[in-house]
Amino acid sequence: MANAGDGANTAHAVPDFTREEELHALREMLLIRRFEEKAGQLYGMGVIAGFCHLYIGQEAVVVGVKMAAREGDQFTTSYRDHGHMLASGMDAKGVMAELAGKRGGYSKGKGGSMHMFSHEKAFYGGHGIVGAPVPIGAGIAFANAYRGDGKVSITFFGEGAANQGQVYEAFNMAALWKLPALFIVENNRYAMGTSVTRAAAQMDFAMRGAAFGIPGHQVDGMDVRAVRASAAEALEWCRSGKGPYLLEIQTYRYRGHSMSDPAKYRSKEEVQKMREEHDPIEQVRLRLLAAGVAEDELKKIDAGVRKIVAEAADFAMMDKEPDSSELYTDVLA
Repeated sequence: MANAGDGANTAHAVPDFTREEELHALREMLLIRRFEEKAGQLYGMGVIAGFCHLYIGQEAVVVGVKMAAREGDQFTTSYRDHGHMLASGMDAKGVMAELAGKRGGYSKGKGGSMHMFSHEKAFYGGHGIVGAPVPIGAGIAFANAYRGDGKVSITFFGEGAANQGQVYEAFNMAALWKLPALFIVENNRYAMGTSVTRAAAQMDFAMRGAAFGIPGHQVDGMDVRAVRASAAEALEWCRSGKGPYLLEIQTYRYRGHSMSDPAKYRSKEEVQKMREEHDPIEQVRLRLLAAGVAEDELKKIDAGVRKIVAEAADFAMMDKEPDSSELYTDVLA
């Protein structure tokens, strides 16, 4: 396990997955990919309105972390959150209905893309304020420590949010009180339209907790095996009472910041190169084929996922909008 001074310089081996683990990772990542592709289509049709931030390309991050987590560990994240919801086990129909603003959604159609919660699945939001998940995640970790329940609060945020002051206030408290908090920077290289090279004086985000004695290291976020292995180490650190841990998981989003972003700040060649050489789903597929799994079996998994997503889309389009009587419910004065 790295210490605060080692940062990204500590090498971490990538253990192989079993056949069952590869198939599980493939299905979970495909579910997120197909769901987000369908969400993009529905946005273009006007079924989904407002902001919509897709997770396409980053699937290995949340799937790998979820594979390492225990039942009851909590997820908190930013507004690029659909993948985290699905990985948490939230029903695709409820997520898609919320995107469409329908009453069958997880926030009864009143939260939309960026604001969904599920206490049952230990998912504590999508949050639209940049940097906001970090103090919330630290607060959940404080509750875990107070109860002594052995759970770890896992908080995801982007590299752009890593420059927010509230992030470091939360780091300080988490380190001071040795809270069971795993902080994860999903570094997809672009904060909205700004390259990380133009916005960060220190681009080794795994070192961002060093001033507070929080250990961390960088992870290849396009390899689900690497994510699972590093998350497992970090979670054990947090769960054993040693305090918080920080992972910088280096990933890449294929689409724009949101559906309204044409992403002209990067070349098509850059995106295509990432898709062809580092796609997290294709890596798993190729390993399974090399291990003797039939192409037809993989196609059946994809077909099953597409059926789930199609049913979710149908549900979202057919569901009703919230009744006007819901306008003032669940509002805190």
